[in-house]
Amino acid sequence: MTDPKDEAGGRDLPPVPSPRSEPTVHQLRLLLAVAEELHFGRAAARLFITQPALSRQVAVLERRLGVGLFVRTSRTVEPTAACRALLPGVREVVEAMERLRRSADAQHGELTGRLVIGSIGAESSMRHARAVLAELRSRHPELTVELHNQHIADHMRELLDGVVDVAFLRPPVPPGIQTQHLATTPRLACLPAGDPLASRSEIALADLAGRPVVDLPGELPRVWWNFWAVDPRPDGSPVRYGPVVSDMEALLHVVAEGVAMAFLPAAARDFFPRPGVCYIDVIDLPPSTSALAWAAAHRDRPAVAAIRHAAAAAWPPR
Repeated sequence: MTDPKDEAGGRDLPPVPSPRSEPTVHQLRLLLAVAEELHFGRAAARLFITQPALSRQVAVLERRLGVGLFVRTSRTVEPTAACRALLPGVREVVEAMERLRRSADAQHGELTGRLVIGSIGAESSMRHARAVLAELRSRHPELTVELHNQHIADHMRELLDGVVDVAFLRPPVPPGIQTQHLATTPRLACLPAGDPLASRSEIALADLAGRPVVDLPGELPRVWWNFWAVDPRPDGSPVRYGPVVSDMEALLHVVAEGVAMAFLPAAARDFFPRPGVCYIDVIDLPPSTSALAWAAAHRDRPAVAAIRHAAAAAWPPR
């Protein structure tokens, strides 16, 4: 190492700055996940890592980049101005690396890369979804799978926009989305525990006439919510709607408060028990279906094709 003095004049020279370490593509993926979820816990679950490990990696990335990336409080996570400025370039790097990996996969026949799977409610925890994921892992162990918990209001748009590659969801779906049937299950009425019908073991749709139904934001395809709200009713009468919600927890809160009701898959009994909410069988309510879905434009992407084939093998249509 040279002496930090000018040999000619004996003057102290400024220290040579050490170069910053380059961020890894993995760290950039973590950054994108936190920026999209705005929640370290949700981002960690999506990436299948612990929240402390994610926080440490983001801190390392901040040191490598020399800027703060997120402002965290006890309730919120917000990207800094520097983070927002970096995000377009970060996405370009991550997408370029994924294209490179897909090209390499095509050369040696092994599927790697990343598959982002969306899920609303507890869809990814259903028996058929777990079977599909297990089959996918056995066929393509090098494929990185990320689960993205979606809000009800956004799940169709995120699929069409490519935020997620595929999704476990409940049809019907709008044009541009294709599905593969996985299961058929009953639907239930989700009522406030104080409703006069709550003490009955089963009811008919006519018993629910006049009760307001929870509504969803207007950007959601109406064909989907009309099915779930049973609008119009079999006798042709329109449904009266209550408050607008965007996720399952808000929906259950509105029902528990006695403001409105909803119809949900039968699995809600097991996955979403809540104080103030009861679930009742409806004898003349058509069933719902579970499906794997993808944007038609993305059907033949290698990772999308891989999970489609895994679904066909693990859970063939009945």
